[in-house]
Amino acid sequence: MRPAERTGRLGVGIIGAGRVGPVLGAALAGAGHAIVGIAAISDESRERADAMLPGVPILTIPDLVERSELVVLAVPSSELGSLIAGLAETGTWQMGQLVLHTAPEFGADVFAPARPAGVIPLAVHPAMAFTGTSVDLARLAGAYFAVTAPTPVLPIAQALVVEMGGEPVVVAEADRAAYAEAIETATTFSTAIVDQAAGILTGIGIELPGRVLAPLVRSSVENALARTGGTVPE
Repeated sequence: MRPAERTGRLGVGIIGAGRVGPVLGAALAGAGHAIVGIAAISDESRERADAMLPGVPILTIPDLVERSELVVLAVPSSELGSLIAGLAETGTWQMGQLVLHTAPEFGADVFAPARPAGVIPLAVHPAMAFTGTSVDLARLAGAYFAVTAPTPVLPIAQALVVEMGGEPVVVAEADRAAYAEAIETATTFSTAIVDQAAGILTGIGIELPGRVLAPLVRSSVENALARTGGTVPE
């Protein structure tokens, strides 16, 4: 069977128990895939993994990769390259294994050290801010995911996004840096502006400034999105 023709239930391993990994794992489980394990180190990450993926075993990374047909790398961007290369050096990757990362700035080229092992590289970034809780599962519905992969296996990445409730949008390898810049700009500036405005309101004695700002911020963002072709909720 060619890679692009893969169908059915996959055994999924999650590396990274921050805000993103467990949520995507829960979304994939909801689509019928089997979560075989998650790699989590800190107490906080273990608690998050248990909350989002109850009963899923905590495994070492080598054990998890060995047992998984699809490995999701939901780790910080600064750690992604060294993780991929390290697992390649130890011969951990498996022929025909799907490997998906969630870093916005990288495409499929970051998997270069693992390609000789025969992995199938997928870059899938959900364009939303995660809380790491079940709230995110509802937010995934209709969220856009940037997808980058070699042409023959691009349908696999797109299908996984659809199964998680999202909308895939293809981003070329050469455009990932620009895409990441746009995501960082939207996230950083929106957070900073809300924090600054809330601080000013608190300073003049207004309690619960978030409640005051919420309708204003939402309507302002919706109006701005409408001008750029975005969908404004009714």
